[in-house]
Amino acid sequence: MLAERTSGILLHPTSLPGPLGSGDFGADAYRFVDWLVSAGQTYWQMLPLGEIGPGNSPYMSSSTFAGNILLIDLAELAGQGWLTDEDLKSHPEFLPDRINFALVRPFRLERLHRAARSFFAESQNTAHQETSRAAYAEFCIAESEWLDDYALFMTLNEQQNGCEWSNWPAGLANRNPQALQHVANTCAVEIGFWKFCQWCFARQWSHLKQYARERGIRIIGDVPIFAAYQSADVWSHQELFELDENGRPTVVAGVPPDYFSKTGQFWGNPLYRWEAHEKTGFAWWIARMRHELKRFDLVRIDHFRGFAGYWEIPANESTAINGRWMPGPGAKLFEALDDAIGGLPIIAEDLGMITPDVVELRERFNLPGMRILQFAFAEDESHPFLPHHYKPNSVAYTGTHDNDTSIGWWSTVTPGEKEFARKYLGSEGHQIQWDMIRAISNSEANTVIILMQDVLGLTGDHRMNFPGQPNDNWEWRFSWNQVTSEQTMALAKISAEYGRSLPAQEHIAHLQHGGAERVN
Repeated sequence: MLAERTSGILLHPTSLPGPLGSGDFGADAYRFVDWLVSAGQTYWQMLPLGEIGPGNSPYMSSSTFAGNILLIDLAELAGQGWLTDEDLKSHPEFLPDRINFALVRPFRLERLHRAARSFFAESQNTAHQETSRAAYAEFCIAESEWLDDYALFMTLNEQQNGCEWSNWPAGLANRNPQALQHVANTCAVEIGFWKFCQWCFARQWSHLKQYARERGIRIIGDVPIFAAYQSADVWSHQELFELDENGRPTVVAGVPPDYFSKTGQFWGNPLYRWEAHEKTGFAWWIARMRHELKRFDLVRIDHFRGFAGYWEIPANESTAINGRWMPGPGAKLFEALDDAIGGLPIIAEDLGMITPDVVELRERFNLPGMRILQFAFAEDESHPFLPHHYKPNSVAYTGTHDNDTSIGWWSTVTPGEKEFARKYLGSEGHQIQWDMIRAISNSEANTVIILMQDVLGLTGDHRMNFPGQPNDNWEWRFSWNQVTSEQTMALAKISAEYGRSLPAQEHIAHLQHGGAERVN
């Protein structure tokens, strides 16, 4: 599928610079696209763009279809006349290098509420407003299959102070039509707010994606395999999940003990009733993947091995140790997706405990797998994650969002791994990140993806996520004053030298002849 030799950067939009506490779809996102072009890159890979959940994780969203409204560019809303310049004044405690979600979320939500009130105000009956409202109405109709349930769920979630939906009044938890209609009638303003936010998200995202496409930048999305329990998806499709008669999960998702955790990872997502999905022809999955592939150029499916076999943990356990392997839907799901969508632009996250059935499933549908260089030095030269073993149909990474930065990894790795890496990479370790970038770029993998932290030469203090650690994740941000022309030129040069970016030579020439000292 990934037939061209290319490279790209892994950076979540929340990690972008910006004055309002976290990155968003504003000016700095467009500037980052321009930087990718100047660095000779082809791909911008992101984490899931859905609403954040417990621990601020983008992998535990309140909807598998909705977008994260914290990414909405508030300045653009002001440009539409729905916010004022006063609304765009930054909070004095916002930090340029970390996201304080406890401050950012209420700050942005308050301004989104102000924008929604202005948008729906009868006094705003200008021609521009009528055009915008018509576009909003069209969006609500087009996306009603998921949007109606999402807006209703978010409204009820706030009414019920965030308690789990199975503890809501029975008529609401069981989705009694009369009870739901009563909420729809009495909470039209609140429901309209959530729909307005999703319209703003979709509209702004469409513009950013188009800007990237016009400049040759393709965007890789990320699709979590499981849905969060406290989500519109589980509440509105209870028959598709392993729930008891009270709507509580009987078994939940996770992974057994592994490289990241001695007790495994207890994710807590309800597991699918795959037989129920199959009876519908996998309709929910088809709708979900269509939605994601409309949003992105291609997607990485997280925890791909769960489609071959998944780790089932009794819901009353506190760790992932006492689970068991259960068979997934296998080829049936991907045949249905292929028939419905016509081609599968999917990267399979095939990390962890990979068994022959996982490899067989991935290869049957010609899906590229992942190779992580940081994992390659724990054994010997037979390790499949060493670059000389890479195959063209694979995506090679220095590390992912779940890994330390390359410099952070180098500072904590065992002496044996460090010595092996020195010999293999021909490195003295002074700029280990560039030696690793060069090694995967020189491999046969058609696609390489590099952590933005590695380009910037950042330590482990700038890590995005630590699996199994519930707090202090997903907060990292960079600043433009960290990005130098030397870094940009070095990345462009490597991409060009290894046939991953033919236009990069022009960018190198520009940087060598009067290019800016820093990206401005």
